[in-house]
Formats: sequence, C-alpha cells, structure tokens
Amino acid sequence: MTSPIATLGVEEEYLLLDGETGLPAPRAGQVQAAAHLEPVLGSDEVDSELLQAQVEVATPVCVGLDEVTAHLARFRQAVGAAADRVGCRLAATGGAPVSSGRPVPVTENRRYQEMRVDAGRLVDEQLICGMHIHVAVPDRSSGAAALGRLRPWLPVLVALGANSPFWEGRDTGFASWRTVVFGRWPVSGSPPFIANGADYESRVGALLGTGVIKDRHQLYWHARLSEEYPTLEVRAPDVQVDIDSAVTLAGIARGLVTTALRETRRGATPLDPPASIMNAAGWHAARHGLTGLLVDPRRATPAPAADVVHALLDHITPALRELGDSERVTAGVGRLLDHGTGSARQRRAVAEGRPDALLDLIAPGPAARHEAGRPAEAERR
Repeated sequence: MTSPIATLGVEEEYLLLDGETGLPAPRAGQVQAAAHLEPVLGSDEVDSELLQAQVEVATPVCVGLDEVTAHLARFRQAVGAAADRVGCRLAATGGAPVSSGRPVPVTENRRYQEMRVDAGRLVDEQLICGMHIHVAVPDRSSGAAALGRLRPWLPVLVALGANSPFWEGRDTGFASWRTVVFGRWPVSGSPPFIANGADYESRVGALLGTGVIKDRHQLYWHARLSEEYPTLEVRAPDVQVDIDSAVTLAGIARGLVTTALRETRRGATPLDPPASIMNAAGWHAARHGLTGLLVDPRRATPAPAADVVHALLDHITPALRELGDSERVTAGVGRLLDHGTGSARQRRAVAEGRPDALLDLIAPGPAARHEAGRPAEAERR
C-alpha cells in the first residue's frame, strides 16, 4: 500500500455449461473437487457463487498487468480442465446464452438461500458473470473520493466490457444483457456522487437503514469500496471472452483510480453528472456497446463511441504512463475498437452458421485454451 504504483487484483466469474447441450450445468461442487487434481491451483482458489452453475476465481495481489495475465491464463486453463473432467465447459460470457427454463439450484450457503427467499425469480435469473477489478487505495476516505471522481466514466467501461448479447436462446438486442439483469436489484447501476469517506458511510448507512438490502455486499453498484480489502472495486464489465480484453479493462480501471486519487490530492473540481444522466448513459452503453454512440460524460451529449473511448484514454494517459501500462492498454483498446467487444464477437460467431461456433468461442476446448492470448502477445511484440 505504500508503493507509488497501486497494486491490483482481478476476480472472474465463469458459467459451467454442459459439454453436449450448452445448457447451464449445476456442477460447481464437482468442478471444485476436480480442481484439486490440477497442480497449479491452490486448495481454495476456485470459489462457489450464487448459483450452482457458476464458479469464481480471484488473482492474488498483483503489481503489474503481466502478473494479472499470468494468473488469469493459469485459472482459465486449470479450471477449464477441471470442468472437462466432469463433463462440462468453462464459459467466459456475461450471460447464459441458452436455458432449459428450469431454475438452476442455489448454492448451499445460508446467505444465498436467504437471497432466494427474498428475491425469488430474480435469483433464478442470475446466470450472469462479471469481472471485478480491485485497485489499492491509501484509505477508505481517499477511495471514496476516487469513487466519486471515476463515476462519470463507468458507462464507458460497461460498453468496453459488453459480452452478453444472448439470453434464453435469443439475441436480446443488448450488448450487455448482464447489466440489465443486475440493474433489477434495488441498489445497482452507477453509484451516487461520493465526496469522501464520511459521505460514503452516510449513504450506505441510510440504505441499510431502509431494510431493503440486508448487508453491504448487496451494494451492486458498478463500483464500490471493498469491505474485505483496502481497495476500490470496479464491477462494471462483463467477464471477458479473452484474457487480453480482461487485462485491458484491468489496466483502464487502475488508470482511472490512479487518476482520481491524483485529482483528489490536487483539489481538482470533480465531474458530477446528475444521476438521471448516469442512468441513461449506463443503459445506452449496455444496449449498444461500442457499435454506435455513447454519452460523453464531459458534456452529457451523444458522440461516436470511439471518440468517447479516446476521451477516456486521454483522461488516464498520464497515469498509464506512470504505471508503465500506456502501450499495452492503448493497444488493447485499439483491438476492442477494431475487432469488437465480446458481444460483437459472439454475434459474429452465431452469424457463421456453424452450430458450435458460439460455444467454441465462449467455452473453448483444451487446445484453444492453451493458445488463448497468443495472437495479442505477438501483436504487442
């Protein structure tokens, strides 16, 4: 925490899909047991999630993006192999593309079971997966102030990270259907503007006081302060279809936090769009991804998605240079703009007409997992 370069960590959630049908497979316990046979995995590195067709992994604390890349590659290869052992495939997609129509069992965890009682069908429909990027902050007050300052750019992260166009066998018309599903919870979407730690605690205390949410873990904002770690947690993106995109988003998130901390120290006037504008911008980003216009947070007006993304890059470039991430993040953003987000790639796979094209993209087999990320690495060289 005393280093001038903020450490970071990444959590990824994955779906388990049946190897034959592509339907959600409630085999998380079996995958966790099989993971013990993978020598590169620690005994507790594969965690359960709300539904039994989901698992989660989390990197250790990382100093740089190379470390994040190595851990995500290790997880996807080894957890994918564990899934292979029990007849399912590990899928990196923000939402289950097909469903049997029958609810997937909730994980045997008291908190999750209580959520099922409280929220009913909403819990049944949580077949969605995100990535959470934790960036170290000096203290909670600094982190809260940084949260307020990076808030205007969160819809752009939704657009960049969109990877869930299909749901129940149909194209939803949205780039990130996960964002829509998550938006049904009472505390979700973009957070309110936060000035400092006292402001954050006051707002959270008021929400808990309503009794509508049971605990701080039900603050499903696109970014929040972590309750377990001294970090600001960015939660806006879907889980990414490939490692390179995930690392690009992690670099952007760290750049945003670093920039926000620097602005707080300087006493710069924060950008503070109204909640109504933030909600509209987030919905629009989930609907269209990078395929058309985005709301420019500096003016609250529409602009070509590429222009808004480049404005985000300009905003964080000084921090990226300080972190040594500028070249890598800029190249990764260029690939997303040129070749499309995970959502666009999923749609192209379906358009190919090959029956297994979508499943092969989001849940690659052993050989494809082994090769994952190599083209992007070669391009960087």
